[in-house]
Amino acid sequence: MGEYVSAQMKRLNYLTSEIDGVYHKAALKLGLSDSEMMILYSICNEGDSCLLHDICKFSGASRQTINSGLRKLEKAGRVSLEACGGRKKRVCLTKQGRELVQNTVVRVIQAENDILNSWPEEEREAYLELTKRYLEALRNKVNAI
Repeated sequence: MGEYVSAQMKRLNYLTSEIDGVYHKAALKLGLSDSEMMILYSICNEGDSCLLHDICKFSGASRQTINSGLRKLEKAGRVSLEACGGRKKRVCLTKQGRELVQNTVVRVIQAENDILNSWPEEEREAYLELTKRYLEALRNKVNAI
């Protein structure tokens, strides 16, 4: 069989995997599972609460994975679930959850912001624009399969 993956695609796959690995390492160092980290990060992205559907969307994780992490966080008193019109549920940080987030996820977000803010504005914009273009093109190609 011939080679299917170009050298540049191999490089992109490697970098993407390495970035995922760094987030996994961060979660472990902070005493969180990957799913807990994704949930708490998604909530921080929105404030103090987030729709369950949006957590799945933002994280890219399956509903089953997110529900597993939610059960652990809810049992520990770090989040609560609220009905939010119809079948929608909102995941809300509790007081203990806000304290946990300050000592964990916020530290990662601050590191991310520090990195982006260390780049010149034009490089930040170029990175974000190219990432967006790649995502849109990939989404279209996958939809066409």
